[in-house]
Amino acid sequence: MDTRQWRDTIAAAQDGDRRALDELVAGWLPLVYNIVGRALNGHADVDDVVQETMLRAVDNLGSLRDPDSFRSWLVAIAMRQIRDRARRRTPAPLDESAAREAADFAELTVLRLQLEGQRREVAEAVRWLDDEDRQLLSLWWLEVAGELTRRELAAAVGISRQHAAVRVQRMKERLETSRGIVRALDGACPDLRELTARFNGRPDSVWRKRLARHIRRCGYCGDTREAVVPAERLLVGIALVPVPVGFTLSLALGGKTAAAATATVASVSWSAKVLSALTQPVVAATAGATIVAGGAYVVTQTPDAPAPRVAVSPTAASTYRAPSARNTPSSSPSPSPSATPTKTVLYGSVVDAVDRAPDPDTRPGALPHRPETGVTSTGGAHAVMNHRGDSVTLTGEGYVLVRWQLSPQYRAGSLVMPAWTGLKGELFHVASGGGRRMDDPVSATDTAATGMGNSTVGYAVLPAGTQQMWQNEYFYLDGSVTLTVNERGADYGLSVFPSTWDAVKKDITTGPAQGAKRYGLVRDTGRDDTPVPQYVTRSTPADPATVAQESRL
Repeated sequence: MDTRQWRDTIAAAQDGDRRALDELVAGWLPLVYNIVGRALNGHADVDDVVQETMLRAVDNLGSLRDPDSFRSWLVAIAMRQIRDRARRRTPAPLDESAAREAADFAELTVLRLQLEGQRREVAEAVRWLDDEDRQLLSLWWLEVAGELTRRELAAAVGISRQHAAVRVQRMKERLETSRGIVRALDGACPDLRELTARFNGRPDSVWRKRLARHIRRCGYCGDTREAVVPAERLLVGIALVPVPVGFTLSLALGGKTAAAATATVASVSWSAKVLSALTQPVVAATAGATIVAGGAYVVTQTPDAPAPRVAVSPTAASTYRAPSARNTPSSSPSPSPSATPTKTVLYGSVVDAVDRAPDPDTRPGALPHRPETGVTSTGGAHAVMNHRGDSVTLTGEGYVLVRWQLSPQYRAGSLVMPAWTGLKGELFHVASGGGRRMDDPVSATDTAATGMGNSTVGYAVLPAGTQQMWQNEYFYLDGSVTLTVNERGADYGLSVFPSTWDAVKKDITTGPAQGAKRYGLVRDTGRDDTPVPQYVTRSTPADPATVAQESRL
């Protein structure tokens, strides 16, 4: 974020322009929110510190002589408020709520930025840093991403650039130690499990030292099977977490008002706001101005207006008619005509079954175009679910992409498949894509390695009779349903995107010539004998893992 681009806006705000002031606050709120959020690791005081920072900045804007220095000036104010809050804070007894608090910003970073692999590892390692290191990391993270300069970092901390270099290097060393802890805790070392039997799950300096000492001495935990990428390379391009929907910022300054975000009750806890950010549509309605998470733009909407739907532009083919030919996984690529199509299986029966992979060069059959007015998701445009119990509710009429992310290198074993529950309406499994099935080879040097694992780390194993998943699985929904991750025996994640017929068609017709392993597969017959997902129910069980594999609706 270049201050020079804001020169005119800053000057207008200094002259009392209300609109320029609102624009300035909205534009720079994400930067301040990220600095404070990372420095305090999602503590409930984040809202208050951000509020105080922006209040002081707006109140003292007239004293800023050089608009080009606005960014460093604002960051310095934020760091002063963070340090003032640390001095004012009184020690409180540790409890479970504090443990949950400490994880919130790291979790928000992972989920809102869709971080995977070592990027996710870095974000989670932040939990293990002390307050002082987290404050410095909040600035260094932005420096690496190009949001701050080293000069601005040093000025914000109040030290020389030479001293800042030393401080950053020491912080990076502790961050790497913390990354090793995150990696080890995801492993299966029996000695580590015994050591952590009394660990309450709340990262602190005592447990960091204990676990670091174990890792240094343990051949299992200290054995890194993949190259560890330096943190600075991982942080490039993932700087700013969007400001959560539900975040409240209201600055009343004697006739000048900068207002942004939703009319949320001030007593709502930080964790509740994070939950709101992950479960509500991207735009939150307010009585007046509304800022989309991240301060992207402003709209006007009444408080009682319904949540906006993700609309899909109508096409000439939007009115669906059943095709005259059936295209099943075992059929010829060219559909055979049939004057009197017969429904061999009525909707409500699961017809997914174990199937052989088609020839890589076999083009998919025609994909029927079903009506699509759009699907909304409680996880937003891209929900990322990585833990058992994570879920997303989908509502509307249209296509949905579920992308598989298996992690046998962390934990292999028997998969407990995800479940679709609380179905209202209809749900079809219409296509498979992504350029490969998960059991396709992935290595030119290890013929046993597939997307399901390899002989060294082990394999993720499907339940007997389960259809082999592809990298991308596409579904068609007309109604509402909840998808839940039931991860237990092996690690896996699901990314869920509302999609479109055009996107599905483009994916499945991208074949080996474009670098994929194989063309995709059309499963949609255009009728009610299109496959229904294996794990689906109209009920809402307390434990989605109990949904029968071959459900009947």
